[in-house]
Amino acid sequence: MKKNILLIGGSHGIGFEIALKLYKNHNIFIASRTSENLGNLEVTHIPYDASKDEIDMSTLPDTIDGFVYCPGSINLKPFKMLSPKAFEEDMQINFMFLVKIVHSLLPKLKNADQASLVFFSTVAVKVGMPFHTSIAAAKGAIEGFAKALAAEYAPQFRVNVIAPSLTDTPLAERLLANEKKKEMMDNRHPLKRVGQAEDIANIAAFLLSEESSWITGQVLGVDGGMSTLNIN
Repeated sequence: MKKNILLIGGSHGIGFEIALKLYKNHNIFIASRTSENLGNLEVTHIPYDASKDEIDMSTLPDTIDGFVYCPGSINLKPFKMLSPKAFEEDMQINFMFLVKIVHSLLPKLKNADQASLVFFSTVAVKVGMPFHTSIAAAKGAIEGFAKALAAEYAPQFRVNVIAPSLTDTPLAERLLANEKKKEMMDNRHPLKRVGQAEDIANIAAFLLSEESSWITGQVLGVDGGMSTLNIN
């Protein structure tokens, strides 16, 4: 049975890979600032900027079976160089805008037999890393929120979080700008490569499917082994 799945941010990177995997078998709605990469995909695009827009609920079906929130940031600096305003901005884009849209969607999510919600964290929440104070704080809020939401709405909703390590997407291009940087980042991971958008999209598609119907309240590390293996 076709599901109605809403992606917030799905025109590039991980969101686009999720759309690629799902659009042939489901009704995909993508709310994002741009649509130039969507090409011939049979999806419904809704112009939307999480920082300033409200989604027009009339553009969405009455039932939302799956929801993925993709917007995020990679603001890596020493703590002394991060102002409180920088923390607020990271918290807004990663967490507060997520809370806002989930709150708005509650009636449509409740109409599903069992809605599946997928959020994104980072390996840096589980593994303390220098220069990650702001992003780890914002993503840590997502993990706590997801577990509490999963408990509150079980069994009506399933809520899970994917916690990747560095993934080769437009958001991370500054960290992978040349072969030397990429090789260094590859070698930090036990599996000797950074993630690809498809690696993360595979897990997201699984969590949105009936094959994961007994999984909720989980943070899944998709990180090349970084969070659990020490091979140095």
